[in-house]
Amino acid sequence: MESWTFRLLLAAGAFLMVTLCAAAQNNPAPSSGLLLIANKGDHTMGIIDSVEEKQIATVDEGGITGHEVAASPDGRRAFVPIYGNSGVGSPGTDGRTVAVIDLATHKLIDTINLGKPLRPHCAVFGPQNGLLYVTTELAQSVTIIDPGSLRLLGSVPTGQPESHMLAITHDGKRGYTSNVHVGTISVLDLEAREKIAVIHVSPHAQRIALSVDDRWVFTADQTQPQLAVIDTTTNDVTKWIPLEGMAYGTAATLDGKWLLVTLPKLGKVAVVDLSSMSVVRSVEVPKAPQEVLVRPDNQVAYVSCDASKKVAAINLQTWNVHLIDAGRNADGLAWAQAH
Repeated sequence: MESWTFRLLLAAGAFLMVTLCAAAQNNPAPSSGLLLIANKGDHTMGIIDSVEEKQIATVDEGGITGHEVAASPDGRRAFVPIYGNSGVGSPGTDGRTVAVIDLATHKLIDTINLGKPLRPHCAVFGPQNGLLYVTTELAQSVTIIDPGSLRLLGSVPTGQPESHMLAITHDGKRGYTSNVHVGTISVLDLEAREKIAVIHVSPHAQRIALSVDDRWVFTADQTQPQLAVIDTTTNDVTKWIPLEGMAYGTAATLDGKWLLVTLPKLGKVAVVDLSSMSVVRSVEVPKAPQEVLVRPDNQVAYVSCDASKKVAAINLQTWNVHLIDAGRNADGLAWAQAH
């Protein structure tokens, strides 16, 4: 009798462990940190608690909006380039500042003045030197800022108008900008502060991402439903990935397996298998998905959804989606690590 009781308890325990493991896989424990989001329609930067999965604060940007946001490596501050009140290439105000936000107090604590109207847009921290690089469209450049002193250190010429988005290699030596309405990619030597090459992609391109091994650059063609794949060793477009709709934002998962591509008009995120460079699935999300950010634990990808005031959180094991409330015209995303 004792033997059967023991076996029954053992089986029940094993079943419970399997159930708990499955539940954990379907709902991975949240990584500690803050998700930052540019709420363009509200002229605010939103702060989302990753554990509670809700927007806990918004910081007013003063009536002129920033489209993108970057978090300092120590997770203490956010930097929001104030672009203006229009879209890229459209008439409107031309921003000239970068807002500095304290993430503990949820307050705007300083402003970096770029000296003249430049439409600053995408901000990226150098992974090795910790400097802040900001695309400055009207100067056809990337501006370099010391995030400690908030001083301007110089710039890197892109040689192209509308240098909108920026991706930097893991060694911090190379930068790549997408130049929207001329459909090119500028290749930059960030150490020498020089333009190396200009790669022609399409009459109209959009956002940009690197593979985790820095071998490939991806940018979205805005004239046909396809993604350009650029070999960083040759600076040539070597492949096109066909899609079911026009692409926009892209991001690679941190294990190097997948590239996530937003398809705004379809309300979907395409999943590209990077071993075959082909789409293997799509995930439905709310209207007008914009930017993709992969959480540092590689368990979840966050997708800002412009038309719905939502962020879609995609489980990268099950591909299930749940939604987090955000502000109007949710766009740029950044992750602030807990400190």
